Amino acid sequence: MNFVLFDGECGFCQANIQFILRFERAPYFHFASLQSEIGQALCERYNIIDRTSVVVIDQGHAYTESTAALKIAKHLRYFWLCQIFVLVPRFLRDAVYELVAANRKHLPGACLVLTASQRERFHDKR
Repeated sequence: MNFVLFDGECGFCQANIQFILRFERAPYFHFASLQSEIGQALCERYNIIDRTSVVVIDQGHAYTESTAALKIAKHLRYFWLCQIFVLVPRFLRDAVYELVAANRKHLPGACLVLTASQRERFHDKR
């Protein structure tokens, strides 16, 4: 399974999950909060130390920060064009990512209202 692990206590992060669900070309990712049992187990399995970043588990590999965002964008309608940013050195992409991440709890977020089929893809039992 391919997962997006996110901060379940952050409205901005939850709004980003809603964005993914809205723009996915086809159902590709499953979702779990970093605080959930499965989120913690996946972080342990893939040796993810920094659990403040979005984590993408895609085809057996774990990605964080800007690389995780680009892995997500690859599966979104219209936003796959963001792949051009892989040409930007990772340290620059990650600097921008970290700036947004450091301020994410102050950014506008939205309530996440899921359909029944979308809810099946979340693994948040604690």
